[in-house]
Amino acid sequence: MYRLTQEIHFCYGHRLLNYSGKCRHLHGHNARVLILLEGTELDERGMLVDFSDIKAKLRTWIDDELDHRMILCKNDPILGSLQEMDEPCYIIDDNPTAENIARLIYNRAIEFGFPVVEVSLWETPNSQATYRG
Repeated sequence: MYRLTQEIHFCYGHRLLNYSGKCRHLHGHNARVLILLEGTELDERGMLVDFSDIKAKLRTWIDDELDHRMILCKNDPILGSLQEMDEPCYIIDDNPTAENIARLIYNRAIEFGFPVVEVSLWETPNSQATYRG
């Protein structure tokens, strides 16, 4: 079994609905994402996946869609106001928890055809969530 990882950093904002702690308010994070890929076969170059392919697809998607954006639930009542002010937002179906953002990135990696096993997202240096398919 071959295993490789790619680490990606990005900044995002969010807030949690139906939550009574500090995270119910708009705030931001400097995220660190670790993508874990596994497979039993290497390609003709001797690679599971070329790191530059991950960068070209997944890292570019994160930079274009998530970096320096508010990641908000589609039901967030502030969404309309932010969109009216032309603030960059990325809308998801669920509460934008670290768990759900890790799943979002995992699913995008799958769509790109990567043999992803898990995605871990640190929203702070001490707090991390992992999603495995």
